[in-house]
Amino acid sequence: MNLKNIFDLHMSTKLPAISFLLPLRGLGGFWLLLLLVQVSFAQKKDSKKDENIGTEVVNVVKPYTPTISDAFKVSETPVLDDAENTKKEIIKYNIFSFPVASTFTPSKGKAEGVEKEKSTHLFNNYATFGVGNYTTLNAELFVNQELNNNDYVGGMFRHLSSQGGIKEVELNDSFYDTSIDLTYGVREKDLSWNVDLGLQNQIYNWYGLPADFGSALAPSDRAILIDGINPNHSYNNLYLGSKIELEGSFIKEASAKFNHFSDNYGSSENRFYVKPSFEFNISDKAIKTNVIVDYLGGSFEKDYSNTNAIKYGFTNFGIAPSFVMNEDDWTINIGAALFYSLGTKNSSNTIYVYPQVNASLKVVGDLMIFYAGAEGNLEQNTYSDFVNANPYLSPTLDIKPTDKQFDAFAGLKGKLTNTISYNLRASYVAEKDKALFKSNDYTVNNSNEDYAFGNSLKVVYDDVKTISFYGELKADISEDVAFGIDGTFSSYTTDFQREAWNLPAIKLNAKVDFNITEKWYAGANVFFVGERKDQKINMDIVYIVVPDLVPTTLDSYFDINAHLGYQYNDQFSAFLRANNIANQAYQKWMNYPVQGFQVVLGANYKFDF
Repeated sequence: MNLKNIFDLHMSTKLPAISFLLPLRGLGGFWLLLLLVQVSFAQKKDSKKDENIGTEVVNVVKPYTPTISDAFKVSETPVLDDAENTKKEIIKYNIFSFPVASTFTPSKGKAEGVEKEKSTHLFNNYATFGVGNYTTLNAELFVNQELNNNDYVGGMFRHLSSQGGIKEVELNDSFYDTSIDLTYGVREKDLSWNVDLGLQNQIYNWYGLPADFGSALAPSDRAILIDGINPNHSYNNLYLGSKIELEGSFIKEASAKFNHFSDNYGSSENRFYVKPSFEFNISDKAIKTNVIVDYLGGSFEKDYSNTNAIKYGFTNFGIAPSFVMNEDDWTINIGAALFYSLGTKNSSNTIYVYPQVNASLKVVGDLMIFYAGAEGNLEQNTYSDFVNANPYLSPTLDIKPTDKQFDAFAGLKGKLTNTISYNLRASYVAEKDKALFKSNDYTVNNSNEDYAFGNSLKVVYDDVKTISFYGELKADISEDVAFGIDGTFSSYTTDFQREAWNLPAIKLNAKVDFNITEKWYAGANVFFVGERKDQKINMDIVYIVVPDLVPTTLDSYFDINAHLGYQYNDQFSAFLRANNIANQAYQKWMNYPVQGFQVVLGANYKFDF
């Protein structure tokens, strides 16, 4: 029997503590017996305490306040005091790479569809045709064709004509203007060039007879005289030009042009100019230099008094270097122009020096930019340029260049908002030999030239100083509405002429374009021209009268034009244009009233070959 069985038997029979220990022998049995007796008495004593538990009072003299002893913080980066650090061992290893076959195949993702706006196709060619009152015909044809990746050819045909019919005009007032331009070009990575060829024919009539023309004659004689005037004057222009642009070369670009201009009165003019542009660096500054060689030569068969022929010719050599400086918000362009003008028909050879300086300062970013400068130039006047400005000139002109000494200007430009921009400018211009248009006198000379009845204009020259103020405001009100207005206010001072002939003091322009719907669009523009001065020394057809030296004031005028269009599809559109809506018979030049209310209906077709 083991010890556990004996203990269980004792507890179940409640035998005296000694009885079940008898089998135990030796010293070990004695100690075990003593332990059991101790346990037995302890149980009896505890049971008596449980029967009557007393109460005790505990007084806390001082509350327990625990304290924490200071601990030494171990440094995160221990300091090594070793005299020598262990030498770094070089580890040699090899990487054995081998392919791992994978059977994982990712599923293909599908991009979310985005609705793209249909891009507008740009056609290479177009044709326009329109007809209107005054038997007006307007036609245009533009073609452009790529020959390969680099070469292209193009052509432009224009025609505008009217059979006239202005009220109270006694001579033929029809006009024709037809031109054709051809081009061939090459576009490469570092080189692009083109060659242009053009022809133009213009027919105008000197219909601006003075209001009192032939007043001293009998009505029948006056009618015979008018019937004998042939006011037709035609011009022909032929030009050949070329332009080349280079990349990575000190020659940036170069242009050349030859122009031959003539009329049906034996007048002839040739002009040839070459203008290369160079760019090279000096002390980290890019110096741009324009070189100009400009030759002009021409002749008129007779002067206005029908006495002598007129010949003229000038060759101008010029060089204009410049460079740009950028400092903070300043941008400064510093340059100058030097010209040598050689008079080929006379001995007038002159050297001219002009400033070519302008600067700009961003005062408030793009919201306000201040700019100023002074620029001058030697301007080559030509018969061709004069006719483009005024086709009613007599073929008896004095041609010479204008010395534009300087144009000193200053202004502010910028943006009022993201959609509204402005430009304000004040300038002072000094010009020698400035060309002015002035009416010819009407006299009967021996040859009875058709332009000699006071129905043509001439060119006179004077030293003119001009003070002008210019203001411009443009607004893109929305994607469908755009608006713009500008105006120029000028004051002129002359040295020899009594007035600055035919130069207005005020010019105003306003323009608006808007889309009505996706198919319909419209627009309008209004311009106002202030009073001008002209003068005609009147000589009656038969009797010589005292010359009237008082200048004539031409009334100011305004012209309202509008257009309406319908875009049928990407290729076809129709339009309606209305000009001089106020139906004013104003005179742009003295005794030259314009056509009244005009309307043109037409269509435009775009296409590709």
